[in-house]
Amino acid sequence: MTEADGAARADTGSAAPGTPGADVPDRRGRTGLDRTGLDLEGNPRVRMREVTLLSANWYVERRAVFDFQHSDGHWSTEERETHDRGDGATVLLYDAERRTVLLIRQFRYPAYVNEHPDGMLLEVPGGLLDDDDPETAIRREAQEETGYEIGQPEFLFTAYMSPGSVTEKLFFYAAPYASDSAVSTSAGLADEGEDTEVVEIDVDDAIRRIGVDVIDAKTIMLLQWSVLSGPFAPAR
Repeated sequence: MTEADGAARADTGSAAPGTPGADVPDRRGRTGLDRTGLDLEGNPRVRMREVTLLSANWYVERRAVFDFQHSDGHWSTEERETHDRGDGATVLLYDAERRTVLLIRQFRYPAYVNEHPDGMLLEVPGGLLDDDDPETAIRREAQEETGYEIGQPEFLFTAYMSPGSVTEKLFFYAAPYASDSAVSTSAGLADEGEDTEVVEIDVDDAIRRIGVDVIDAKTIMLLQWSVLSGPFAPAR
């Protein structure tokens, strides 16, 4: 492929007339989702050709075609599919004095369909940002999923959780909680199909269970942070 060929990219996305998320609203009221990515110019080695909207319900599936310049200078045309669920936030709730963390157990169908015995995963609270900033979102999600009021969240870092196909960027936080700070007797939103069990666990026990029944990536990352440089790290 010549450089001239690479420059001949499409200016519009591709979607059938009447496609939800393109020219008519999808389930979340969005349109124009078939144009996402077409204006990217941050990397001169990437030249966008077209974006095809595959589906738009709650989450969005797209196929992108672009020209990519390799390190030896030659160009190739590449195709990638992306899953866009929006960005999210997650938080480790901890009691430093009692050396405990507050986790939730909930059913995860994608894990269940991919060989997890029952789909019930032990995780830190978290959820999508929707229209909120990350700190507001994590305060909301922590209370919804645990029923506990939390202290001031501390922002830790951001990470792309599966950058080969998922666009989601996750904002990681930690926040203290008190064992007597429960403000609700229920956990999870029934109208969203949530049914969460709150699990208070000793942090050393949680660390030992990594790879056993603590197998959620964001949970492992936050637990490791907590004992390496967080509230449970050895005094220096």
